[in-house]
Amino acid sequence: MRVLLLGASGYLGRYVADRLLADPAVQLTALGRGDEADVRFDLSHGSPGALTRFLDAVHPGVVVNCAGATRGGARDLIRHNTVSAATVCESLRRSACGARLVHVGCASEYGPAPAGSSTGEDAVPRPGGPYGVSKLAATELVVESGLDAVVLRVFSPVGPGTPAGSPLGRLAELMRRAMQQGDGELRLAGLGVQRDLVDVRDIARAVHAASLSAAQGVVNIGTGRAVRLRDAAGVLARAAGYTGSVVGVPAGHGTATDGHPPPATAGHPAQPYADGCGSWQQADVRTARDRLGWRPRIGLEESLADIWMEAACRI
Repeated sequence: MRVLLLGASGYLGRYVADRLLADPAVQLTALGRGDEADVRFDLSHGSPGALTRFLDAVHPGVVVNCAGATRGGARDLIRHNTVSAATVCESLRRSACGARLVHVGCASEYGPAPAGSSTGEDAVPRPGGPYGVSKLAATELVVESGLDAVVLRVFSPVGPGTPAGSPLGRLAELMRRAMQQGDGELRLAGLGVQRDLVDVRDIARAVHAASLSAAQGVVNIGTGRAVRLRDAAGVLARAAGYTGSVVGVPAGHGTATDGHPPPATAGHPAQPYADGCGSWQQADVRTARDRLGWRPRIGLEESLADIWMEAACRI
């Protein structure tokens, strides 16, 4: 099976590439903006015609779209997330390859959910920020494209390689600095926020399973269990051997204009999960189980220990 992977250099894309390369039946071609791609192509600016010619030449059986951006202003997010998806869909419609499309979406498309609830694929999306809006628009383009396509709506990714700008990556970096400097206290806003934290390697397994399945429409990828950030911080502290305290502070200290929290400073604690999803998100993952045969395998303790191992290497 020939697979074309878009966005192979990103956080999720790197693990998807590893998973696909581990399958001896897969012939993988990576297309992207970076030098590490087999073929360089910028989906946010490239023409559908150029991508169509490439599809006809390579003739993949599956196209996996992990490309996109999580940070930036609304215009940048629309260009990298929505316009890119439109280019992929238009190119696949024009191409004679007949490839299946596996598109990676995100839980920010849903927006806030009532505490204690599990969000199913039939929930009405109400994204709370430009990132979620841009990803939801991309999902709608894919679902309405008429292609053989599935959207994996991924909840909160964790695990090795977690970017330092993400909530748990930021917490690991703050903890690393505190241990280096002998600080006995970390101040963090939003410790009561609860998210469905799913390991990036399990996400890669879900992409692989989706590429082999006949599932269409939207499929949630999560663990089915929301975790309070305070509890995750405690697990991370145990993995790090950090004996100081993680102190919750009131929210409302401001966020960056791109919708992501600023770095923590004295009197300006870091604010996690400025994703427009409120205080609670938890996935209903029955569709992934029933239609993909997929379940998460990696526990939160292992995911956070691996995040810490990478942060510790910088000490």
